[in-house]
Amino acid sequence: SAELCLLPALATLLPPLSGPGGPGPAEVGLGALPAELRAAVRAMVGDLDALFTALGLREESFAVGALSRVVAAELASYTPARNRRRTATNKASVIFVDRTLDLAGAVGHHGDNLAEKILSVLPKLPGHKTDVMVNMVELTALQTPDETCSIIAPGCLAQPNDPAAKVLWESFMNLKQKEAVMEARRHLVEAASRENLPIKMSMGEVTPEQLSSYIQLFRNNLKALENHCGLLQLMLATVQTLKHPQTSKWDNFLAFERLLLQTIGESEMPSVLNQLLPMIKSYNERTKDDYTCEDFLVLLVYIYSVVGEIESGKELDAAEEEVKKALVKAICDEPEPSPLLQKIT
Repeated sequence: SAELCLLPALATLLPPLSGPGGPGPAEVGLGALPAELRAAVRAMVGDLDALFTALGLREESFAVGALSRVVAAELASYTPARNRRRTATNKASVIFVDRTLDLAGAVGHHGDNLAEKILSVLPKLPGHKTDVMVNMVELTALQTPDETCSIIAPGCLAQPNDPAAKVLWESFMNLKQKEAVMEARRHLVEAASRENLPIKMSMGEVTPEQLSSYIQLFRNNLKALENHCGLLQLMLATVQTLKHPQTSKWDNFLAFERLLLQTIGESEMPSVLNQLLPMIKSYNERTKDDYTCEDFLVLLVYIYSVVGEIESGKELDAAEEEVKKALVKAICDEPEPSPLLQKIT
């Protein structure tokens, strides 16, 4: 979008976690990092310099976190960057922040944002970090129960050649979900009206079923399909996200996170973990509303990120041991572990 540029090539760059045997935050310089991470930092500095050159920027860098300090220092002493800063005309402040300092933000469910939900629940477009596959079967005469119908190429979110779709995507990113969905309906009604399709405008709350029925109007009209292809891909992404089981779970996550924040304020970490324990269920015991192994890993990352420093002791050790046992059992009982669980095990 106009305000946000993602650099997917750098998606795997994470600061080393300080732990037993790891470098302490004070002593991290480029030389103290593992060779692979050193190479990644140098590549990042080169990429950023190329980006700033294209934008004609003379940057002033600020850093929050150990790895960010290394990146900022490398950029400051990088010879091509020094030359660029002498001649560049536009000034900018650049703030580097270690991703591990905001894990609670990355795993929390506090965003009431349609774009975030679409990117979270729909399957990734193969080879892409920042785009998703949108099932386009609904726009065809082929009716198949197969979720992953591979005969029809998937749609995606990036629609650089469709001005209406670009405007709509901006609203998905910048508005609250309810407003974004209403905006989606408005765009769809306008597109259908322009094509003289028999659309019945209805007021009130927007439902995925209502959007689906509007999308169906385009189905047998090739000209209309061609004219609004980009917009229709975003509409289908919206419908598929709103109907996705993970979206209904989003609110459960949010409620549980809020409850945890209250509980952590009032009691110690062991009692929070003991609350979590009965909810960890193996594959055979789970219903569709229960948390999966991955959901628990996300919740645990959230809990430990929010709590900060923890007083260790016998009670905590015992509670953690119980949670570990339950999680290991649940992971081992998965009939088809997801790629993430396979990677972890």
